[in-house]
Amino acid sequence: MPDIAVTSIVLLCVAALAAGWIDAVVGGGGLLLLPALLLGLPANTPAAFALGTNKAVAIVGTTGAAVTYVRRAPVDVRTAVRIGLAALAGSTGGAFFAAGMSTEVLKPVIMVVLLAVAAFVILKPAFGTTAPPSGPVSRRRTLAAIGLAGLGIGFYDGLIGPGTGTFLVLALTAVLHLDLVTASATAKIVNCCTNAGALAMFAWQGTVLWQLAALMAVFNLVGGTLGARTALKRGSGFVRIVLLVVVLALVADLAYEQWLA
Repeated sequence: MPDIAVTSIVLLCVAALAAGWIDAVVGGGGLLLLPALLLGLPANTPAAFALGTNKAVAIVGTTGAAVTYVRRAPVDVRTAVRIGLAALAGSTGGAFFAAGMSTEVLKPVIMVVLLAVAAFVILKPAFGTTAPPSGPVSRRRTLAAIGLAGLGIGFYDGLIGPGTGTFLVLALTAVLHLDLVTASATAKIVNCCTNAGALAMFAWQGTVLWQLAALMAVFNLVGGTLGARTALKRGSGFVRIVLLVVVLALVADLAYEQWLA
């Protein structure tokens, strides 16, 4: 592990705690965690180590949030696992191509999509507030969720990363007609798989700082568990507000990287 100042380690642990909470509520924890690692690691550290360490930390908090949700929310675990397996394949492929593919072209497209999503959520206040379907999800909707939330967003997670949880919540809410809390719960199970696929690739490439990741993961786990409990307690209305904040913050972050950084 590179020589990191104690102050930087403390700040990274605080960032991991906050990122775990945000990610558990509505996704997008990587929006905070990945930039923190890029800033906190020594300047000569290759960016791949920040990406790999980010996945090693995030998978712990995501798993903690998923366990908390499954115990308390009406999650269709079977459907979530099916989507998650597709996401595992997608994220592994995305991580494989990440080293040799420029993502600069994708950022403006993602920003436009996110702005459209924010406008939709604002203009449609009932989005994500209806109760989840009581019966089994139709085969057509399941296959659509596997393709979009599994393979598609999984590939994005391995390729770029930040905002994956938010995209999953939105896709699952729209395709499976879930409320935002149940969509967040389902997204955590799927996100565990996307993180696992990407982490396996980064570990194989030797770009994970395991000692730092282990320390930060403890704080991320606490944040993830607390975030899941908050979402379950406050309901879909609260998750909707956090969703809008995270989407707009993600747009601002992408815009900064694209035109100002």
